[in-house]
Amino acid sequence: MCANKELFEQLNKLRDFSTVIVGIGNTLKGDDGAGPMVCEQIRGKVCAEVIDTGTVPENYIQKIIKKAPQNLLIIDAIDFGASAGTINIFKPEQLGSFVLSTHTLSPRLFVDIICGSIQADVYFIGIQPAQVQLGQPISEQVNEAIQRLTGTLAEIFPLRK
Repeated sequence: MCANKELFEQLNKLRDFSTVIVGIGNTLKGDDGAGPMVCEQIRGKVCAEVIDTGTVPENYIQKIIKKAPQNLLIIDAIDFGASAGTINIFKPEQLGSFVLSTHTLSPRLFVDIICGSIQADVYFIGIQPAQVQLGQPISEQVNEAIQRLTGTLAEIFPLRK
């Protein structure tokens, strides 16, 4: 598992830059709901813009482009062959054919469209799912990963007083 300290160090370089955090996923399909759940838990607790796109990230492309963030963090359940609940950070070019996608538009194409209009550093924060069956709850491993990630994001992007 990606340790909290390692995750913090990877994301901490984004501190003090305008950032949009996007959650992608289907909350009706078990661990695929990880992205939206992170958004729900950090909304109002971080200084970054938080957008839960659900399963239709393409509907939010213009909103993201208008925000013109320096960094775009995309949180999604990604099957990269690790233990359930493992968190990993990927650049878009690292997302090969192993991306678990239940979305109408591939996450890579979503990013390519946005980066065609604005200059942004894009990072995918992938949480390894245990299961993505319709009607199943979030697994314990992924729920723990969500808690670790939300704590890390709240620390890196604290609300400014």
